[in-house]
Amino acid sequence: MSEKPSTVDWAALEAQPAFRALLARKARFIVGATLFFMSYYLALPVLVGYFPDLMKKQVLGKVNLAYLFALSQFVMAWTVAFLYVRKASRWDKEAADVIKGHH
Repeated sequence: MSEKPSTVDWAALEAQPAFRALLARKARFIVGATLFFMSYYLALPVLVGYFPDLMKKQVLGKVNLAYLFALSQFVMAWTVAFLYVRKASRWDKEAADVIKGHH
């Protein structure tokens, strides 16, 4: 089974302002989300290292702030993943529109 060769002129498509704007929006989201994720992820060891007494404070029975923060990282990771998938769906539609407009 052979695939039909692409009829898209990728070099011309890349030069389009709409395509470049789409790539810029994607980069802003991805870089921003990555910086947020890494900051949030690294905050736990920093807080435990520099503020151990605060992180030992019990908030729910025997559960302390450190454990609560660690559990919140799962929620944060799933939230970032959900937001990315939602954004990526929009980007796919925008990319298809840019390609259609190019023909």
